[in-house]
Amino acid sequence: MARAWALMREKGPSQVQFWLIALVVGIAAGFAALLFRKGIAALQTAIYGTDDMTLASQLAELPWAVVLLVPVAGGLAVGLILHRFTPDGRAHGVAEVIEGAALRDGRVQLRPGFASAAAALITLSTGGSSGREGPVVHLAAVISTWVSDRINASGITARDLLGCAVAAAVSASFNAPIAGALFALEVVLRHFAVHAFAPITIAAAAGTVINRLEFGGVTEFRLRTVNELGFYVELPAFLLLGLVSGLVAVAMMRAVFWGEGLGDRLQRRLGVPGWLRPACAGLILGAVALQFPHVIGVGYETTSAALTGQLLIWNSVVFCMVKVFAVAVTFGGRMGGGIFSPSLMVGALTGLAFGHVATGLLPQFSGAETIYALAGMGAVAGAVLGAPISTTLIVFEMTGDWQTGLAVMIAVSISSMLAGHMVQRSFFLTQLERRNLRLAAGPQAWLLATVPVALVLRAKDSQRAAPEDRCWEMVEEGLSLDRGATLEVAMPLFERTGADFLPVISRARPDAPPVLWGAVFQVDALKAFNRALAATAAEEHS
Repeated sequence: MARAWALMREKGPSQVQFWLIALVVGIAAGFAALLFRKGIAALQTAIYGTDDMTLASQLAELPWAVVLLVPVAGGLAVGLILHRFTPDGRAHGVAEVIEGAALRDGRVQLRPGFASAAAALITLSTGGSSGREGPVVHLAAVISTWVSDRINASGITARDLLGCAVAAAVSASFNAPIAGALFALEVVLRHFAVHAFAPITIAAAAGTVINRLEFGGVTEFRLRTVNELGFYVELPAFLLLGLVSGLVAVAMMRAVFWGEGLGDRLQRRLGVPGWLRPACAGLILGAVALQFPHVIGVGYETTSAALTGQLLIWNSVVFCMVKVFAVAVTFGGRMGGGIFSPSLMVGALTGLAFGHVATGLLPQFSGAETIYALAGMGAVAGAVLGAPISTTLIVFEMTGDWQTGLAVMIAVSISSMLAGHMVQRSFFLTQLERRNLRLAAGPQAWLLATVPVALVLRAKDSQRAAPEDRCWEMVEEGLSLDRGATLEVAMPLFERTGADFLPVISRARPDAPPVLWGAVFQVDALKAFNRALAATAAEEHS
């Protein structure tokens, strides 16, 4: 057994071994997602006396002090956790998992991952206006990272395991195996490699079984009426709904980014410590919840009410606007949680309001307004996630309504196309872009950041080394690279200067004299970049 383990760590798992590992990772991620979901329900019930499906109704019966102060207490706990256990005081989510898949050989940071899950659990249980998909995806990535480190997995193997864990977590969280598998491929790995499909499907199935053993085969939302198109002439209305949903999705994403920027400026100006920032956001959320309890928590009660047509048009519009504000406050306050569930609620409210107008103008050609709520839910969520395929499927799997697929597909495709031109393709990729990680531009933009200059360095004592005198002259001129830099820094410098090589130096301290290690030649850098591109293409098309 020890010899087999050592052999697997040295040469990597065989296909059968990898599929078995994928199954184990899928089961572990599925149980993690299930426990996270049940943990939210248990803590929320202990605090508010009910779970999310009836939370908005229950809040109206509670004393105002409870509604106001519980989010503050939750925010304080979140702030202390993130301040103590994360390097930047932020809760990590799907964006960090995408970054791990692209730039960190399929791995994420373990300690901040557990802290982010704990922060999200408290946020969602105490009134934060976010969703549970981001935390469970990141928690699944923590599990796959731990396994990858144990088996010494290569980049491709670790990324595939990451996809397996994510697929299982999404499937277990939403009872959506097809969408879970495609979400891992479309959003996290960002390719549809055939070699990854089978193990990811196995993991997604494992996660779904875990969900159904606990909750049965019920869908996430139950629709009361059968949605049917009034006539094919109604389809142009869904094109227009797609445009409206795309604009709403962009407004929601920009509101979140505006909230984050405003929070940063206020924190600096007022001197508020980072650990207190989530509590301040909790105070705002509690005040909003006194008048609009529908925005508190994940929001499934309000989403279900929209999908079943229980809200009037003005209720839908007002709740949608307040929900966007609450989501911006939650993210701007650096509380935990994801963006998917809020986008479902905002989309359902947008679609229902649009449906009231459309069916009122042309009742003879229209079906039920709830079909618009269903299509709007998928359209906004698809645009926010930048994942039209998996979002379309997850809407079907969460509602069980497959009859209105044409309307949903039209709305989702139009909204995703429009939003993708107004942001960096998705909420997550825009988050990374704001951190100067240009993953949305494709491998040719971000692969340079994965190749350290030390990998292509010609040491100063090698046979083909650069002239040492010229290297020191270039150092004096400010034309040098730090030994810890990557080709992302080197290639623009080559292009700007036209130099054949750049010296590589390091300093023990900022004021210490430089140490010359050698030089990076442009031809070597181009060869390394070409190899990285070829390896990425081979992985995506294998």
